[in-house]
This record gives sequence, structure tokens and C-alpha cells, in this order.
Amino acid sequence: MLVVSDTSPILNLAIIGQLDLLRTQFSEVLIPPAVLAELKPETESPGADVIRRALQAQWIRTTSVRDDRLIQALRLELDEGEAEAIALALELKADYVLIDEHEGREIAKAMLLTPIGILGVLLRAKRDGALDAVEPVLRALRQEAGFYIAEDLFTVVLAEAGER
Repeated sequence: MLVVSDTSPILNLAIIGQLDLLRTQFSEVLIPPAVLAELKPETESPGADVIRRALQAQWIRTTSVRDDRLIQALRLELDEGEAEAIALALELKADYVLIDEHEGREIAKAMLLTPIGILGVLLRAKRDGALDAVEPVLRALRQEAGFYIAEDLFTVVLAEAGER
């Protein structure tokens, strides 16, 4: 399975100590150079040590995007990491693009990609038995990573996970 990721899913899962959920679901995750720069693995910021280990183990790998024109066109609507992630996913004909931001997900869908966000990753992990409960992870995302989850979406995800 070929998976390309934007910054948010990797960074937020790393901050709360759940980055391995990506490896258990996808084995390998490809990122473009702009996402690597946004992850700042060389720093001591939250989650950086976990990201460094994943990069060293090479289950998260950086792959360059060839089509600069596509990146420039996508940059009209998206930030650099999102633009490069979508462009790379298109070039590689990825099965999934991991992206959380609404605008990025909509553009990915319009380009016939299959986006999945961090909440989708959690639901898949629960379904596959890699995660016992989604609620504590959602709470950690909010409290530790500062990841915004609207209250109604929080409730919907818990219902989908069979926890409400």
C-alpha cells in the first residue's frame, strides 16, 4: 500500500506517542521535502525524537516531487507541505494521502485521491485491534498536541468507534 503524508498526522501522533499507529497500518509512509522541513526532526520540539527514530528506521521516507508546476498551482490554495504531499500522492498514484486540513482534503478528493485524516487513522486502528479505545487518544490530541476537534465531530468519532 502506497501512502503519502502531510505534516499534521505525523506530528500530532508523534507528540502523543502514537506514531506507530501509522506503521502498523501502512508499513511505510512517504513524505515530500516540505513536510520533512515542517516536521523539524532536528529540533527538540515535541515529537521530534519519535519522528527522528521513524526516519532513521526508514519507515517514514522522504521522496522528492518532480512536478514543480503542480506544486505552484496547489500553493495558490494550500500551504507548502499540503501542496507537496498532494502532488507526490498524484505522481506516485498513492492509495492514500494522510491530510487533516479541510481545504487540503477537499482538493485531494477533487484530484481523485483518497484522503484520510488522523481521526480516520484512529478509527482504523480501533477496528484492526491496534487501539483499545479511541477516546483517550482523542483527549490526548486535544490536550497534549493542541489538535482541534469540534465537539460534534468528537461525538461522531466516538460513536463510529462504538464508544458512545
